[in-house]
Amino acid sequence: MSIDDAIKKMSDLVTSACASAEIKATKMSDEEARLTVLAPAGDMQKIKDATFQPAIDMLNSDGMDVQVFVYDKDAPPLKG
Repeated sequence: MSIDDAIKKMSDLVTSACASAEIKATKMSDEEARLTVLAPAGDMQKIKDATFQPAIDMLNSDGMDVQVFVYDKDAPPLKG
């Protein structure tokens, strides 16, 4: 599995948990990526639940570390 495949898999899981989520993927290396997800507050836990175990499994089986950070769409993280 490539990091691009891992990002796609995790993005699909996020989208299936919340179709309106905004996802920004950042590749850190060939084995590591970060997904920043902006979603309605009511869907944040669904996204966390949908991605937690698959992220651990992907790390253990494929060596791909894709971290998913979920933020409230109405109170996004500060830029700077």
